[in-house]
Amino acid sequence: MAKTQKQEIKKIVLAYSGGLDTSIILKWLKNEYGCKVVAFSADLGQGDELAPIREKALATGADKVYIDDLREEFVRDFVFPMFRASAIYEGHYLLGTSIARPLIAKRQMEIAAKEKCDAVSHGATGKGNDQVRFELAYYHFDPAIKVVAPWREWDLNSRQALIEYAKKNGIPIPVTKKRPWSSDRNMLHISFEGGILEDTWAEAPEEMYVLTTSPEKAPNKPQYVEIEFKNGNAVAVDGEQMTPAQLLAHLNYLGGQHGIGRVDLLENRSVGMKSRGVYETPGGTILREAHSAVEQITMDREVLRIRDSLIPEYARQVYGGYWFSPERQMLQTLIDDSQKCVNGVARVKLYKGLCRTVGRKSDTDSLFNLDFATFEKDQVYNQADAEGFIRINSLRLRIRSLMQANRKK
Repeated sequence: MAKTQKQEIKKIVLAYSGGLDTSIILKWLKNEYGCKVVAFSADLGQGDELAPIREKALATGADKVYIDDLREEFVRDFVFPMFRASAIYEGHYLLGTSIARPLIAKRQMEIAAKEKCDAVSHGATGKGNDQVRFELAYYHFDPAIKVVAPWREWDLNSRQALIEYAKKNGIPIPVTKKRPWSSDRNMLHISFEGGILEDTWAEAPEEMYVLTTSPEKAPNKPQYVEIEFKNGNAVAVDGEQMTPAQLLAHLNYLGGQHGIGRVDLLENRSVGMKSRGVYETPGGTILREAHSAVEQITMDREVLRIRDSLIPEYARQVYGGYWFSPERQMLQTLIDDSQKCVNGVARVKLYKGLCRTVGRKSDTDSLFNLDFATFEKDQVYNQADAEGFIRINSLRLRIRSLMQANRKK
């Protein structure tokens, strides 16, 4: 950013995680822009990671610190709508990082307005997806907002350069056991990337995992869990009503015990390159399986087919940062209408890394009718009717075969 433009910025709100990178960014903003910096951290379920953040931010030069508990809003207004859509990216990724970014950006922009900030800033690199997710959301809330993305401006282009900058500016460098990968955590998942994971042939080390027990060391006895849904949202586990955040936290605990939800994926980033991500999503994996089970018994075949055809597009929009776009909102309206009948209970079995449905029921919206489905003698279905159904559906195939045979004559 040009010097004159820098001088116009008097106050910035920074999405601050408390890690080395955003601590350096906080100090860099103070040094380069000479402005006030408001540090903002969203509590999305990071656990102990949040404890030292306020003290660290103030010690690094923050003029004010916000730490906001957004866990219920995160699950209720972001995770649950996405799970009503059964969204999954490239067949494996349950979008744990992707879905958190629009909420962080939303609250960041609310703070920017409250504090009368001239600009917002984030710690995303110029190679990743998060820069897109954050900034698309920023511009949704204020098309004129100034965005400072240090990774696209500074010349600190290596880990060693960052460490040297930290030493020069008195920023504490954590003295911990070497962990050659980066991670991001919230209530839905924890992700790992970089470092040793850049060897796509090497198996992720067991000591990397945080939320889940190794399936090999998980209990030898399976656990059965019953999850109740209303309008496509999970509302109770084993008969106990819970808030959205409480429910997801409980499923995380159960899934973690049984090694549920580990994924190792070589995915396609929005900017065009491939990258490897390793994910732990224990509660989300259980939730998606149970939701699908209740849909199987309550949703009309053609409604389900149309909704399922939209999953790749919906997931692409979430992954790419288009949460606040009109196209995502349009899809959500259609999807939510399809979920009005998704009321019932799924029974799932957790065992050594696997989660599978073993039962489903709905007292109000079941479309399963034993009189029609039974293999025993029935009074409502004439099996001879199937002959006409088959002949009509085979008509195009028979015509094609006849035409091909005529061409050979």
